[in-house]
Amino acid sequence: MEPAAALVELPGSERSAPVGARPAGRVDPGAPASVTLVLRRTPSSRAPPIRDFLGRSGRGGRRLGRDEFVAAYGAADEDLAAVRDWARSSGFEIVEADRARRVVRLAGPVGSLATAFGVVLDRYDDPRGPYRGRIGPVRVPPALAGRLIAVLGLDDRPQARTHLRICPANVPGARSYTPLQVAAAYTYPPDADGTGECLALIELGGGYRAADLATYFAGLGVPAPTVTAVPVDGATNSPTGDPGGPDAEVELDVEVAGALAPGATIAVYFAPNTDAGFLDALATAVHDPTRRPSVVSVSWGGPEGSWTAQARAAFASVFEDAAGLGVTVVASAGDDGADDGGPGTGLAVDFPASSPDVLACGGTRLVLRGRAIAQEVVWNDLASGGGATGGGVSVDFPRPAYQASARVPPGPQGFVGRGVPDVAGDADPTTGYRVRIDGTASVVGGTSAVAPLWAALLARLNQLLGAPLGFVTPRLYAAAGSGAFRDITAGGNGGYRAGPGWDPCTGLGSPEGTTLATVLRGD
Repeated sequence: MEPAAALVELPGSERSAPVGARPAGRVDPGAPASVTLVLRRTPSSRAPPIRDFLGRSGRGGRRLGRDEFVAAYGAADEDLAAVRDWARSSGFEIVEADRARRVVRLAGPVGSLATAFGVVLDRYDDPRGPYRGRIGPVRVPPALAGRLIAVLGLDDRPQARTHLRICPANVPGARSYTPLQVAAAYTYPPDADGTGECLALIELGGGYRAADLATYFAGLGVPAPTVTAVPVDGATNSPTGDPGGPDAEVELDVEVAGALAPGATIAVYFAPNTDAGFLDALATAVHDPTRRPSVVSVSWGGPEGSWTAQARAAFASVFEDAAGLGVTVVASAGDDGADDGGPGTGLAVDFPASSPDVLACGGTRLVLRGRAIAQEVVWNDLASGGGATGGGVSVDFPRPAYQASARVPPGPQGFVGRGVPDVAGDADPTTGYRVRIDGTASVVGGTSAVAPLWAALLARLNQLLGAPLGFVTPRLYAAAGSGAFRDITAGGNGGYRAGPGWDPCTGLGSPEGTTLATVLRGD
């Protein structure tokens, strides 16, 4: 093992002191642990850079077959060999090495892993649970310097939070809808149900009960979809029995997606709530050679500033993979308004929704009269102590070409950044979704509901078009003004106001599904 003085600092790996947690002593050096090493993308000399290949002109570019992708854009054999040789000589177990995902997972005593990567690990007590944390950068052996873009998992603090809000009882003026009522209001194309598609859900805790799902779908009168739990990094479908806990996120996602795309296979990827677990779940879903999801829905996230730069870079590389493979990734934009709940007091957007290769989903308050929309405004209950749709301008990702005409305002410190969200849908818990959680009927909102709402619509559109839409975001911006969206022009999220066209509260607006299908079919 390299002496500490010989290690090389990994750019973007710095961790700051934890917020809201109390030190609880040093870790047990003999405790087992694992880390995820994310390798650089090393194209062959015959392959253009992946962003050039994808053709970000707004039409997505040619999609790659999985074998073609691995050959051109997977990890280089020499990089994998270097990691394997170093790991074996250092006494670490190689749990897996995946060329397509560009990931090597190592296991060993936590003290040895800390020494190998030049960090000091301490225990912390946090309201969300105890964890192992570090301060400062990760350092890597000279043999691996330049080959790695991230080392994740040494610090296993909870990385993401759910983006759901449960409607309290007896709220004046509250109303609720089934997912079918919301989809009808948004004119989802009736001649598709997602047959032939696989829709992936990423979950970082909790679980679902088969009996809940069977009862729920029977009550809606829709055929129950095939739902499969996929374990990642040792996590499993593990219901807690607490309808106010993570089970609420899992069952909300499954029930909204399954109700609106009952013909699709729903694959639920369970992973630990760490930066390593989250990344591994996404990469496993995007590169799954068996289920081959065409849409991946993410209802978890956190403020951009709560992530290390190395983690954002590793996630961004997976989202590029998804675009190249014809997989659409949708993510909720957050439930805490324009500051995303911190850290600090300034404007902030939620990641991974802020990635330019993700379709970011904001929230509205939807009032129906019968099947028709009587009113739809920006969701904002901040004045009453509730939530509000996330939205704003990234300080980490520059403005993408597809937003060149969207009139995205300057971001904090004047940064010309990516605007969030791209699209929207009903998220206010006081106009929320009727779901079943741990045997209890509940009404739930939040942008967590909007991600599976849009994911199910995209699964239907994929079925209708006979091919996956993949990186669809530029095509959606090209469809602005076509009648494919309901433009939300009233309300704000505590930092921005809605207005005509794209805005940092509800993006392009909520969907007019049948019109959107027509526009995309003729594109």
